[in-house]
Parts: sequence; structure tokens; C-alpha cells
Amino acid sequence: MKIRAGFTLGYECPQPTPMLLVLSIHPSRRGDLLTDQVLTFDRPITARNYTDAFGNACTRIVAPAGVSTISTDFEIYDSGQPDIVAEDAIQHGINDLPDDALVFLLGSRYCETDRLGDFAWSQFASTPPGWSRVQAICDFVHNHITFDYQNADALRTAHGGYVDKTGVCRDFAHLAITLCRCMNIPARYCTGYLGDIGVPPDPVPMDFSAWFEVYLSGRWLTFDPRHNTPRIGRILIATGRDATDVALSTSFGPSLLARFEVVTEEVLTT
Repeated sequence: MKIRAGFTLGYECPQPTPMLLVLSIHPSRRGDLLTDQVLTFDRPITARNYTDAFGNACTRIVAPAGVSTISTDFEIYDSGQPDIVAEDAIQHGINDLPDDALVFLLGSRYCETDRLGDFAWSQFASTPPGWSRVQAICDFVHNHITFDYQNADALRTAHGGYVDKTGVCRDFAHLAITLCRCMNIPARYCTGYLGDIGVPPDPVPMDFSAWFEVYLSGRWLTFDPRHNTPRIGRILIATGRDATDVALSTSFGPSLLARFEVVTEEVLTT
């Protein structure tokens, strides 16, 4: 399967503003690219790429005063298979986890394990450890939070999503991640493209998507509490502790998102 994906984003800055961008696909997907995936700027901007502590491809720029447009458009191969369902995946004891998984057991900016630990153990201690426990957490989050773009809040944490019972895909992911960490299951936040492939088209404009991965049976496995069903065609951009680590842009000065367009669609052959 071929998927075409990309975006056009516009940032308005009143003065030259340093920015960090997490807008390139994850290095693990570069081998699937069918065309180059390059960030293009509509103004003379010097960009420097680097890899962050989580292995994500990042870019540093200084956006000039005014509106700067950043875009990319590419095609990528996808297996066309839905997310893996591994019902026999086991949960590891803490002592058996690799060192680099331990950070994904800890609380973070949007994932307050200290505020949800008691609830998590009272709700999920009786569930079978491993895949079934994570799925039980996803079932709970899927039914507990109502998806509503109008109720998006960049400051809402996992506990806030638990209390408010509303939000967008990042709120579903943050709450599920936090509950998994409370149950000693390493969980990391993911952001990327997810088009309406194999499902009825959503009439709202396309956006980037958030989901999460857990470490079971020696590998990272995908879960998506918002949709709560295996999906086709995820294109990973970045992983981290929570949305802080994978923000599309981080501005060191005032900036306004003036344009936002995302495309993710299957390339149909005739």
C-alpha cells in the first residue's frame, strides 16, 4: 500500500524566534519512504537537524519576523495490515526491564502517576497482567472520555482528562499511559499521521494523531484508546514521555499558528 502524507503549517512571529521542530517522520520509517521527505520553507531559513534523547528526528531554526510556512509532501510504503494484536504478550517484572524502558514508568509533565496510582490499582489490579491489562485500561479510557475538538486544552493533564471526561486524542493517550505506568507497565506517547484508511471518512479536517506504545514481551506494541480498535496506516513521527517531548514546534518567544493543513490518504492505483 502507498500512502501520501504531508502538511502545510504557518507560524507568525513578531520577531526572529528560535524554534525546535518535530515534524520529520521517525527514523524507523525512513526505509519505507518512496519519495524524499524534506521540510520546505517559503522563506530563507537555515535549518539544522539533530536526533533527540528519544531517537526522534528534530530540526532547529530561527523563524524570521512575519509568517513563515513549513511544508512537506511524501509517499511511503505501508503493509496495509492493522495494528498488531498480541493477546499473549506478557508483562515484565521491573527487574527484567531494559534500562531505557524505566523512564517510561515514571511520572511526567502530563502523566501524573502520583495522582492516579490509587485509582489504577483499585480499578485494574484484578485484571490479568500483560496485554489484557492494557486492553482493560484502553477500554476504560475509551468509555470514560468523550472526544470533542471543541474541548481541546493544551494544559490538560492525564488527571485533568480523568476529571473532565472530555478531550482529544492526546488526552486519551495521556490518561492511558498514566494508568499503565501506575500498573508498572512502561508506556510511551506517540505522535504521527493516521488517515481514514479502512474506516469511514471523518468529515472534520485532517489532523495529526496521538496514540501510545507499551513494552510487553520484549517489544513496544501499539494501543490507541481513542479509537480502541486496530487501525491501518500509522506513520510514526516521534515518541516520548508525553506530549511535551514530541510537540510539533517549541518556540522560544511569541509565535502564533496561522495555518494548519494535514493530509494522509491512501494512493489508489487504477
